[in-house]
Amino acid sequence: MPEPYLCYRTRAPIHVDGALDKPAWRPVPRSARFVDMVDGSPGLFDTRIAATWDDDNLYVGFWIEEPFLAAAKTQRDSLVFLENDVELFIDGGDCYYELEINAAGTIYEVLFVWQDAFGPGTRFEGSELDVLKRGAQTFAGDYDRSGESFWQGSHPRGPRWAFRDWDLAGLRTAVSLQGTLNDDSDVDAGWQVELALPWSGFDWLANGRPVPPRDGDTWRMFFGRFEKLVLGGVEVQPHPAWVLIPHGVYDTHQPERWTEVRFSSQLAPATEPA
Repeated sequence: MPEPYLCYRTRAPIHVDGALDKPAWRPVPRSARFVDMVDGSPGLFDTRIAATWDDDNLYVGFWIEEPFLAAAKTQRDSLVFLENDVELFIDGGDCYYELEINAAGTIYEVLFVWQDAFGPGTRFEGSELDVLKRGAQTFAGDYDRSGESFWQGSHPRGPRWAFRDWDLAGLRTAVSLQGTLNDDSDVDAGWQVELALPWSGFDWLANGRPVPPRDGDTWRMFFGRFEKLVLGGVEVQPHPAWVLIPHGVYDTHQPERWTEVRFSSQLAPATEPA
């Protein structure tokens, strides 16, 4: 079993501006290099994350190597996964949250609720999550809507309701670029993403767990990256997917395969990462 990512408390609240060279981030342990989602081989470009927390927020940073910075989608909740993006999913038991962001800072959010957990007598009954009023859509998973899995998908729990209009309240995001966006005349170093997710917005995701977490609590989260790779003028399909923990299958929507994040009440180590 992969080792959990140990998420220490931050030494000071973090101002979210996209720059990950701030003193608050220096002691936070950075992850190993992302690997291929299916077979676990090293990703073509380096990608790493770090996470820390305080009583108000979960903070996540992404370091993304990218020689040619590109992002065309600028409308909020557009399908940024069709180009280069990084992604964070958070498991809430009977639901889970998806957040994606591209190098232009465009974000995409969805709350998924498993349909087998939705109905009379559940915690969703009579809540803000009204399928009809909010126009929720059925979703069965990535790359499995064909043949026998067309309707149900390949996950044993079957389809989910996708609430595409749901936003995590108070979310703060920022991107910094180490290069020039949409200009292939030079070679770029990459980009960085900084996130602050307020615990106050975790009502559905907490699923009875305390927020902020207690020392030793574990949550499952997905940390991933999708790359729009063009070789010889042909776009590689499906897009290469690099993740912190390999899944063995090309499907991000598998909560049981996500990284285990273990929260620690200890402060992040005083030494900077190598």
